[in-house]
Amino acid sequence: MKIKKAAFAGSSTTLKGRPGRRFPEIAFIGRSNVGKSSLINMLCSDAQKLTKGKELARTSSSPGKTISINHFLINDSWYLVDLPGYGYAKLSGKQRDELARMNNEYIGGSAELATLFVLLDSRLPLQKVDLDFISALGEEGIPFSIIFTKADKPRKNELEKNIASVKKSLSEYWEELPPIFISSSEKKTGKDEITAYIEKVLKLIN
Repeated sequence: MKIKKAAFAGSSTTLKGRPGRRFPEIAFIGRSNVGKSSLINMLCSDAQKLTKGKELARTSSSPGKTISINHFLINDSWYLVDLPGYGYAKLSGKQRDELARMNNEYIGGSAELATLFVLLDSRLPLQKVDLDFISALGEEGIPFSIIFTKADKPRKNELEKNIASVKKSLSEYWEELPPIFISSSEKKTGKDEITAYIEKVLKLIN
């Protein structure tokens, strides 16, 4: 699949606030500073060329910039959904609770959600907050995949070691691991694999 057209379709804090037009939804979520906005912009980079380089998702060195559910209409046929994320240590307890409410309501309530991509930092071992989140998805039967981000940062042998470690940790809880992708927004690694998988998911539900 090639993303030729991408446009902001709306921002909301409740399930009812989503765009009125219903299309299949492919959502992205991750822990603080995992590189979610950069990944989204990388996946949509071909469409950005047609919009004079304007990026879809707002990137920042300060974590926690996504504080609402953002829908982007892709190729006039499906939504890319940018979720607020989890594990923002710098936010107040009240703010974290509100983001958790938004995520839980959306993930558990959107009938259009086709799959959820959970982003993990390839430089780190499996974090408890990630394991807790992934385990909750499994308990609720939410279809999801894993994307390891920032694959250009560690050395190749370190990257392979880190990913193998995370897989081993997950295997202690899962008999069969979900689809796993490796990405780098800087080098556009994983772009074709991720968009091809999205195309496969969309075909299965149509």
